[in-house]
Amino acid sequence: MMSNVESDMLFCASCGIAEVDDVKLKKCACKYVRYCSVKCQKNHRPQHKKECTKRVADLRDKILFKQPERSHHGDCPICMLPFQLDTMKASVTTCCSKKICIGCNYAYCFKKKEGVIVAIEDITCPFCRHPKPSSEEETEKNIMKRVEANNQAALLQMGMHLNKRGEYKSAVKYYKKAAEFGDADAHYNLSAMYKNGEGVEKDDKKKVYHLEEAAIGGHPDARHNLGVYEWNNDYNERAVKHWII
Repeated sequence: MMSNVESDMLFCASCGIAEVDDVKLKKCACKYVRYCSVKCQKNHRPQHKKECTKRVADLRDKILFKQPERSHHGDCPICMLPFQLDTMKASVTTCCSKKICIGCNYAYCFKKKEGVIVAIEDITCPFCRHPKPSSEEETEKNIMKRVEANNQAALLQMGMHLNKRGEYKSAVKYYKKAAEFGDADAHYNLSAMYKNGEGVEKDDKKKVYHLEEAAIGGHPDARHNLGVYEWNNDYNERAVKHWII
């Protein structure tokens, strides 16, 4: 038997027209009703706004408070084991922008061949076997190649590099691009930029938004900071939920 919500979805919530071959209905952000046009959506907005706002917030919380399957670091592409939370236990290559765990780096870079350790100049990338860059200029050139290919890790790398140099506006540009690909670190760094007003105007709403996106992506520091933010605003139950996750 069809529920009331399913029944309502068959018709425009404003004018009542049914969806047929030449009439396509589009879902509202709350996923509860559909409309045949923008005009109908605007006409129906006053009576639907309260319910819609609550529903959208509930949908957002359902995603926000879901336990991530893993941390935002993901898995090493060589051994396929999860990365440790300690960022010093992994490194990002400049040739292919792959993050490699310290174990695989050690096993490859210091492997023994007939009892002799491989010379440092003969070391290549553990993942793509590309020769190690011989200069800082070559390193930046490799990263820019990956940036031009919209590589998520390279975009983050470039943003962090510019951020350290104090070029905040340029850093924000690369962070935003990486965030568009779902990079949790980029979202976390953007939240800090909006908090401190570095390269952008201070914006508390955008700060919280990027913290939430980072937390959804499995970023533990973002999750902790969200808990602190909620606690400081007297939303203690929400704060505890964050800290439990």
